[in-house]
Amino acid sequence: MKEQTEKYVYALRFGWLTGLYDPLMRWTLREARFKRDLLRNARIAAGDRVLDLGCGTATLTLMAKLTQPRATLFGLDGDPRILEIARDKARRLGVEVPLHQGFSTEMPFPNGFFDRVLSSLFFHHLTQESKQRTLAEVFRVLRPGGELHVADWGKPANALLAAAFSLVRRIDGHENTADNAAGRLPELFREAGFEEVVELARYATVYGSLYLHRARKPVESAAGDKVGETV
Repeated sequence: MKEQTEKYVYALRFGWLTGLYDPLMRWTLREARFKRDLLRNARIAAGDRVLDLGCGTATLTLMAKLTQPRATLFGLDGDPRILEIARDKARRLGVEVPLHQGFSTEMPFPNGFFDRVLSSLFFHHLTQESKQRTLAEVFRVLRPGGELHVADWGKPANALLAAAFSLVRRIDGHENTADNAAGRLPELFREAGFEEVVELARYATVYGSLYLHRARKPVESAAGDKVGETV
């Protein structure tokens, strides 16, 4: 893998706060609710190959595997410490999921390998350039007709939610969160080649407006894809 060209952003900005991520999400964000909704929208079927992009502590990865045990789940994250927490959670649950260390801008997976790519609170950590490179990679690793399902911050619905989102912007950086704050994620999905980009849900949270989006890779992309069978 090529050397990463930009500074890695931890889930809570500082690596020493990583251990607090799971309890913070549980206490403040109704995490289980929006992730259940994301999985319901994704309609993961038996035999599907599914990537949890920026999997963090693998909460969503493990929820997906427990919801559809006959699917094959993969996790990808750039933080080795957070992946150790994820692997420990998987061991305690008795669930086997491959968890890879790597960056979203250069994924270690073949073309057309996945039926679904899931992402929860990941894209707002990236600069616009990295968002674009990541979406190009998501497009590459999805099979024709495969779907991207994203839960992330979007344009605040009112002034109160804009004030709440200002905390996230201070923590994760105004440049990284600019596209989210302006509601530009759907536009970036379309620019990457996705179709049927839709907003599926919106939540008012203590940190701002959280959106669920779906985007589909066109079926006609099949002519240019070579589908990989192994990782």
